[in-house]
Amino acid sequence: LEMHMNTKCAIKFKNAIDCKEQKVPPIWFMRQAGRYHNHYQNLRKNYTFEDLCKNPELAMLTAMGPVEEFDFDVAILFSDILFPLESLGLDLKYIPGPTFNEKIQPKHIKDLKSAQEIANDLKFQSEALKLTRKELPEDKSLVGFVGGPWTLLSFAAGIKNELKISDVEKNKFFEEALYDTLIPIIKESIKSQLNSGAEIVYIFDTNAVQLEKRYFSEKYLGKLKNELFLPFDKRVAYFTKNDSINHFDDINNEFSLAGYVYNSLNGLPEKLKNTKKGFVQGNFSPQSLLKKHSDFLNDYNLFKNKMLSISSKHRAGWICSLNHGILPKTPEENVKYFINDIRNSFGKL
Repeated sequence: LEMHMNTKCAIKFKNAIDCKEQKVPPIWFMRQAGRYHNHYQNLRKNYTFEDLCKNPELAMLTAMGPVEEFDFDVAILFSDILFPLESLGLDLKYIPGPTFNEKIQPKHIKDLKSAQEIANDLKFQSEALKLTRKELPEDKSLVGFVGGPWTLLSFAAGIKNELKISDVEKNKFFEEALYDTLIPIIKESIKSQLNSGAEIVYIFDTNAVQLEKRYFSEKYLGKLKNELFLPFDKRVAYFTKNDSINHFDDINNEFSLAGYVYNSLNGLPEKLKNTKKGFVQGNFSPQSLLKKHSDFLNDYNLFKNKMLSISSKHRAGWICSLNHGILPKTPEENVKYFINDIRNSFGKL
């Protein structure tokens, strides 16, 4: 795969991926192009969510909005993780959240198109990445994303409650859908996004929290490692709410990841100290960012001072971010303050 990162650009993000010491960390938030932002709300007055995702030019404009206004260091493809499920014959609608007219069944994978054909169905994502890269300043990075296989399956199957290990292992259809159908589709999508200008691709696997810890650690992660992580060595990052991931001593090295998102509000400094390769992203609370400004400042200063107390050597590989996505109704004032003050405070060290 061709590496699209310009050697003159995106130094902060590249340093984080390489776990190199630097004074000021790169900053970006999951869902930074979204409902909290006036730019997004104005676009939604004239276009549906699907329009913004599937029209490459609109997707580019949506992705660029928070970079231009708040000066984030990274732009992310504006899209949704669930679109591959449309190629399985599922009728996906957003009203406003995602809904399907039926749950996934064996018929949806019996006569399935090839993974390459399904990746072609997602060509609008590749085109959006290319347009976004053209518009981005040279010092900004661009990343793509896909849904994790269990997260895609859980949405398609309408699973909202936590499963026990036996529920997955005893369901032949679930395992076939996960490992024989969804993983090859995701693999082709990652390849396509990397070839379209994404510097790395995040695998967002939020719902893998539903998987019992032993099954997640011993079988599921092993499949992801062999089929999605190793083939794109140091070119994919991973996020899940399953806390089992945090118990691996050196996650990036263990799974050949470019990095991962730390999902807990505690323990980030220690995790950074033990990280020798790749980045660790996090971990300010989205709920704290949502508070009125004075209350936000109380939480923010605690977070900032905690991170300032760590040596720059031990902060190597840190991407300053949230431990999950930015929430609707988050004050834009808080977002601006966070970014400017992090840069000013760490730049003075």
